Amino acid sequence: MRTIRSVFRRKLRATLTIFGIGIGVLALVVMGSVAEKLQLLVDGGERYYADKVIISDGSTFAGFGMSPMSSVVAEEAEAIDGIERASVTLNFLLDDDVQMMSMGTPPMVEATDFRDLGVEDFTTTIARGRELRPEDTGKVVVGADLVDMLGAEVGGTVDIRGVSFEVVGIAEKTLTAPDSTVQMTLPDAQEIFLRTLPESIAETVEVSDLTTSVVLFPEDGRDPDDMVPVVAEALGGSYNVQGPAGFEQLVKEPLEIFNYLIYTVALIALVVGGLSIINTMTMSVSERTREIGIRKAIGATRGDIMRQFLAEAAVIGVIGGLLGLGLGAASVYTTMNSGVFGASGLFLLTPRLAVGSVLFALVLGVVAGIYPAWHASRLSPVEALRHE
Repeated sequence: MRTIRSVFRRKLRATLTIFGIGIGVLALVVMGSVAEKLQLLVDGGERYYADKVIISDGSTFAGFGMSPMSSVVAEEAEAIDGIERASVTLNFLLDDDVQMMSMGTPPMVEATDFRDLGVEDFTTTIARGRELRPEDTGKVVVGADLVDMLGAEVGGTVDIRGVSFEVVGIAEKTLTAPDSTVQMTLPDAQEIFLRTLPESIAETVEVSDLTTSVVLFPEDGRDPDDMVPVVAEALGGSYNVQGPAGFEQLVKEPLEIFNYLIYTVALIALVVGGLSIINTMTMSVSERTREIGIRKAIGATRGDIMRQFLAEAAVIGVIGGLLGLGLGAASVYTTMNSGVFGASGLFLLTPRLAVGSVLFALVLGVVAGIYPAWHASRLSPVEALRHE
């Protein structure tokens, strides 16, 4: 209590300093929440790509688009030495009119031919209802983030691009891409996807052959990245062939740069707050010079004086950190609940980020208070008592 009273001896100055630290922590929490969410999405992508090779149309950027292609390529790819199985997948946007900004994956429809069963390690858990089955015509499983958006409930129906589907399951929340995905059987998805294509293209394709990518599962002991050039050579230059290393290069490395920029901006804000602590503590030492002299005259050591002022600086840092965490959390949850950034959300406030933000503010307060505390401890008792 004595330390807190000393901190607020000059209430306005202390409040402004704490508020400065709070603004820095607010920036760290908000920007860090963006980085945490993006990192989680990328981690999910890494787990998905870890054991497979993805084939997509050659006109698709880096293999991540949704251009139509023929599923016949799956048969050709499965015949390649080292490939155990090929599975056809079809992905397209849940709605072409994407009005909401999303830093994650937009709401999607996904379908497979179920040939990945038994070899796919990346699976989702069903929270309510059951999993989708190959014979489930007119049925879907809805991702956790799309439940409210679609008004989905097990046994009820949802509208997907003008077609009514029965909901047989709600997926468990994963905080990754499957949360914003509707799963349906391949024939249902092909019928809907055909209607989204330009008429000139739709007339030239067979609906049962429509796909947007083919997933290859290498045989045990085969490195997916080693299989990429083998598959690319066998299929020719009309396709994008992507493995784990390609995903990491195209997504993970740019994200690391993005995270660096985010945290740099937040740290600059905190450093500015740290400078305000130095200024506040230096002025406090100057104003309390006579008090320091009296304490030294009655036996206080240099260590006692230094610990006193370091404790005050630490208190400023902690209070500012808690204030910033509270403001940051309020900003994050208010924005997420507003729905402005889409169903998948833009932020993820993790315990690691929350605790780390407050601890950083504490450390910043202590570091910023070292010089003023050292200066106070070096004051001569005689000169301090003469100070007016």
